[in-house]
Amino acid sequence: MRRHGSHNGWRAVVVATALLFLAPAGATAGDAGDKFDRVAGARARALTGRSRVIVQFSGAPDVRAIIGNHGVAGRTLEVIDAQVAEIDNIHLLALAADPRVRRIVIDRGAVGTTERTGAAIGATLVRQELRLTGRDVGVAVVDSGISASHEDLIDHGRGSRTGRRVVYFRDFTSEALGRGRTNRPADGYGHGTHVAGIIAGNGFLSNGARKGIAPGASLIGLKVLDAEGRGYVSDIIAAIDHGIAIRKTYNLRVMNISVASGVYESYETDPVAQATRRAVEAGIVVVASAGNLGTDDKGNTRSGGITSPGNAPWVLTVGAASHEGTAARHDDIIARFTSRGPTRFDRVAKPDIVAPGVGIESLVDPRSYFYTAYADYLLDGTRPSAHKPYLGLSGTSMSAPVVAGTVALMLEANPDLTPNAVKAILQYTAEKRSGESLLSQGAGLLNARGAIRMARFFASPSQGVPQPVDRIEGELIAWGQEIIWGDRRFAGGVPLPGATAWNLEVPWGAGSAPGGRDIVFGVEAAAADGLLWGNNDDGLLWGDDDEGLLWGNDDEGLLWGNDDDGLLWGNDDEGLLWGNTVMEHRERTRK
Repeated sequence: MRRHGSHNGWRAVVVATALLFLAPAGATAGDAGDKFDRVAGARARALTGRSRVIVQFSGAPDVRAIIGNHGVAGRTLEVIDAQVAEIDNIHLLALAADPRVRRIVIDRGAVGTTERTGAAIGATLVRQELRLTGRDVGVAVVDSGISASHEDLIDHGRGSRTGRRVVYFRDFTSEALGRGRTNRPADGYGHGTHVAGIIAGNGFLSNGARKGIAPGASLIGLKVLDAEGRGYVSDIIAAIDHGIAIRKTYNLRVMNISVASGVYESYETDPVAQATRRAVEAGIVVVASAGNLGTDDKGNTRSGGITSPGNAPWVLTVGAASHEGTAARHDDIIARFTSRGPTRFDRVAKPDIVAPGVGIESLVDPRSYFYTAYADYLLDGTRPSAHKPYLGLSGTSMSAPVVAGTVALMLEANPDLTPNAVKAILQYTAEKRSGESLLSQGAGLLNARGAIRMARFFASPSQGVPQPVDRIEGELIAWGQEIIWGDRRFAGGVPLPGATAWNLEVPWGAGSAPGGRDIVFGVEAAAADGLLWGNNDDGLLWGDDDEGLLWGNDDEGLLWGNDDDGLLWGNDDEGLLWGNTVMEHRERTRK
């Protein structure tokens, strides 16, 4: 595991007094301390060690504030007036006391949300004859890169290569290291390539058997993890903002983030969550994995482990389901490893939806870490190839791109859908799993066919409201017909295009629309007079006794981040997730 500097040094009772002498005249330790997030504040009290931080300024970033406090300046995040820096912990308080500095947060570690399974069984619920491929819809893969040379990511016309599916690529990890911009697609780790294949692989080496969800979509690779699967949230922020900047050039409408970091503050101040908000407000559907912190080391189910940026309400957060080795849906269950809500600090109801995430077969590059580390789970294709082209993996990293690909199909069917409309449709058409908490499954299990039918209805309301049932693999699938709006659940109505809830300026879960207008989803299904559906008097508050969702109930295992347990929220000193870091360490050690 990479160390971010030594953060385990001894502490002294006189820390606060000693650091007072480091602050400029006129500043107090209390004033400076208000500028830290909780982890940076803890580091500032250490007499040893060095930290990588994101320094936000009140105006344009000024590297003199960093250099003057013995720090080294790194990447500039211009959109949020911030500068990445490495600085000794003992100088953090003096940096915070500088009047030019508005806030200092730890540049947290980020990892892929993958868990390996012992049985690589291929399954997706949306390989159907939908007459849609996601054609011309741009999907950004914010991950470890993409191996664009994989045969399943190349268009083959009449037996010859006609074009690559990766239309744009940029490596933010190389830029962070000062190596300049890199636009040549690569993925030394392998995580991003697997994700990309789930979204848009064309199944060439399997004669279509392992085709992705939206094989006609265009891929935009934004690399934020290195060849060992490690990265920083500053790279994720830079990638998100760059995606926003190029969205019109590549029709970038969907952004898949199957990488995660720990949650150490409210989404209202977390710079990663705020970056995703900028993307959603620009019309991009941000799909993120929920994380794999659903069980403790003893295998007991626990709640409250949703990772960042999936903790933000405007993000479409996806948990994982298991198909149990069958094509039928009736025996599908929620995967034990998938993170459950509510979120830390804000207690937002998450995930939004669940999708297949166990034993998902997708692409692998023979030069990547995954190819060697998971050699027992490599799979052959049906066409000749020099290396095994496929790999079976499990995790919410796999379930998120199943949804991202589905969103691409929806946007091909109806390009006018906003991010809020997309999320509402996915929730409304999802199938609820009996016996599962809404904090485990969200609105239910993904129903791609129903979502596309509803997307088409939004494009042409004159066709009439679709029947809320689909036939998939011979089974009748009833829609859940519910929307989870922040911490409230709304049922009994029909979502309609043009409702205030779908406006770009309305954050998901908001209590009112701009100008004080009511949040409206559509009309009540049984109301002859067209009663509006979605006013604040409707729906049940989370925590209502009828739902049995009591915040903090020990039976639910709702741990709110007790620092002493050091399990659910991660190691504060490292800023890394225990759930993923430990898993990777164990796998590498065993191999």
